[in-house]
Amino acid sequence: MAFLHAHRGKMLGALGGVILALMVMRYGLGWTGFIVLCGYVGYRLGKHVDDEKESFLRVIERYLPPGGNR
Repeated sequence: MAFLHAHRGKMLGALGGVILALMVMRYGLGWTGFIVLCGYVGYRLGKHVDDEKESFLRVIERYLPPGGNR
């Protein structure tokens, strides 16, 4: 158990690499890139909400154009 705790980052990185490789094999490079990009955008929005202590809707309103229900 100490080995896993000491090398947690390496293990998670290896697991992430295997998952990414399986996604490329299953869905292709384009779809995998799109999924990774969506995950990254979601991560950045969530990090911004956590760091700024701002509501998720406030962050979304800042980046999307005005309009809404018409």
